[in-house]
Amino acid sequence: MIRILLASIALSFATGCSTLGISLYPTGHFLTEDAEEVLRQAPASASLPKELDMSVLHEHYLQPGDALLIEPVVFSDNVRLPADQQVLADGTIDLGGFGRVQVAGLTVETAEAAIEERLVAMEADPAQVNVRLLDSVDRYYILGEVQSPGAYPLVGNETVLDGVLQAGGLTDRAAPCKILLARPTPPGSCRVTLPICYRQITQLGDTTTNYQLQPGDRVYVASRTCLEELMFWQASKTCDRCSPCQSPCCHPEANGYQSPLSPALPMGPPVPPWSQDPQRESPRPLRATPGMLESNDVPGAASSDAAPPLVPRTPVPTDAPEAASAPDPNLGELDFDRPLPPLPKK
Repeated sequence: MIRILLASIALSFATGCSTLGISLYPTGHFLTEDAEEVLRQAPASASLPKELDMSVLHEHYLQPGDALLIEPVVFSDNVRLPADQQVLADGTIDLGGFGRVQVAGLTVETAEAAIEERLVAMEADPAQVNVRLLDSVDRYYILGEVQSPGAYPLVGNETVLDGVLQAGGLTDRAAPCKILLARPTPPGSCRVTLPICYRQITQLGDTTTNYQLQPGDRVYVASRTCLEELMFWQASKTCDRCSPCQSPCCHPEANGYQSPLSPALPMGPPVPPWSQDPQRESPRPLRATPGMLESNDVPGAASSDAAPPLVPRTPVPTDAPEAASAPDPNLGELDFDRPLPPLPKK
């Protein structure tokens, strides 16, 4: 009996508890062993579209539930069609007196051609229509320890952070180190399950894991276990899966970014302060450290114009007596126990 009681207590501490009570099957959102193992073998960062490197979604094929707007190209035409249409469960739309047209599996352009072909067959003159997609059935899912879990419509530019905020944010039972992005894959294939460094995204502006959401993506926020609730002193520690190397920009105004989807700016990037003083020595480029991407490592970067280079840190004056022997403290991984050196005087 004592062994059973001890085993029950150990099980509750290992899996979770409700208000620190003991339960053989505690409620909550916990990762399964398979999810833990797949997440452990997943890369810390995948070469997928992210917040600062978004891409357009694939061409949409109409399916039941899509809302369409069908209008004549010339409004003075005699053709009268029901404007607001929803693709029915059988994949058709109702054109009133012109019958039904099968549009499921077609793009918007091919759906226009199919409707115009039906109008020509019904001797409607002229027979040019414009079809617009008002509301797509594409959804992404936010599950687990969020305020409003559910399915949300996908516009095309949402990131993981957008999805979590759309769901009302995390609850007080969420485990920030156990947030994952699961992308649907066919049965029997490999699983795309990636860790999300939520606190790095929100507190440091780190876009390494702030992926652009795709149709069908699942963002799952797990609950804290009872043991994690008791270890309150680790609440502010960096997650093991997330990179601990974070370096601040001493000159944020020099770190200009331009989205690859936006038009070219008429003016160049901001001029760093050190380039305005000819007496000051140009700083050396920042060395790459673990967890930091070079411009050539950014997904989709084919040239130096595709992604901004690493912003150099403030140079150390060469006339300092310790500059020749001591390593440059502005290079490499940031030491949080040592304050940053003061800016050199002009």
